[in-house]
Amino acid sequence: MKTKLLIGLLVVVIIACGVLLGMKFFIKNESSEDLAASDDPNSLMTVVLDDKEEPKSMYAGDERTIAVMIDNVGDAVPQTGLNDAMLVYEAYVEGSLTRFMAVYKKANVETIGPTRSARPCFIDYALENDSIFVHYGGSDRALADVEKLNMENENGILSPKGVFWRTSKKKAPHNALTGIKQIWDYANSKKYRTTTKERNVLNYVTDPVTLEDGRIANTVDIPYKSTKVKFVYNAETERYERYAGGKIAKDWLTGETLTTKNIIITFANNYTTDEENGYGRQEIENIGNLDGYYITNGRAIQIKCLKETRAGRTVYNDLDGNEIKVNDGNTYIQIVPPSMEITFGEE
Repeated sequence: MKTKLLIGLLVVVIIACGVLLGMKFFIKNESSEDLAASDDPNSLMTVVLDDKEEPKSMYAGDERTIAVMIDNVGDAVPQTGLNDAMLVYEAYVEGSLTRFMAVYKKANVETIGPTRSARPCFIDYALENDSIFVHYGGSDRALADVEKLNMENENGILSPKGVFWRTSKKKAPHNALTGIKQIWDYANSKKYRTTTKERNVLNYVTDPVTLEDGRIANTVDIPYKSTKVKFVYNAETERYERYAGGKIAKDWLTGETLTTKNIIITFANNYTTDEENGYGRQEIENIGNLDGYYITNGRAIQIKCLKETRAGRTVYNDLDGNEIKVNDGNTYIQIVPPSMEITFGEE
């Protein structure tokens, strides 16, 4: 009985080995045939060696950016088009007043504005983004810089009809608007360069950045003198909602809440220029290795903001000197004086 059982087990083992050898032979031959077929230019068969690609930022590519000056006072508020910008810079321009510069890449926005005049510090950031600079007039120094630097720009005062237009729903001079299509049409007519060899200013990555070692920053208070700004983190959307003057900020045309994935704060001295009839116009000392914060996903870390030349790209480093990784998504860059107290909250 035992002998018959052993013989039966041996037969099963032999059959199993035969099946495995046969499958190995079949797979080898099939792979060889596929490879041979892929060498044949008339063959429809292909061999995929690796179908995995590194995920790319939503802002990857060589399309040139567009930087638009946007009004931020009185009758200009609320604005439209800010949610579609890759970057939004905010800084003092006159006395206690701030202004925006919105940087667009891979965007198709029908209406942006109200547009407003250029200021020297924003020219610096347009240069480092290799942007076509879009503005409606400018201070004497800013217009002189645009000409001296031979910037490819679109000035609403000088541009042909249709590039900018005015709306009757806002009071002049806070009612000039533009759009991405109109900007590109005019840029093409002027034969402006439409691509760039420069990398994005921020080191965007697709893997989540969590700042585990950072302080909790579910709220961020930025007390500009004219309008106090606050960002509140929404854990469900993983984005910050913007408040201005105690009210949630919304897009003028769509009614959408203004939100951002990232916030960068740069501490830079501002001072009043000696321009005649300058209305207390401000300039920013943004060259050097400045203190700052990077804020995302409810946390904040201290950083250094290194800008070596006026047109040079600002490099945002951690305190160990490594360039920070930034969550893929839009970013507000808030430029504030070193004396301003930024408050972070847990609520």
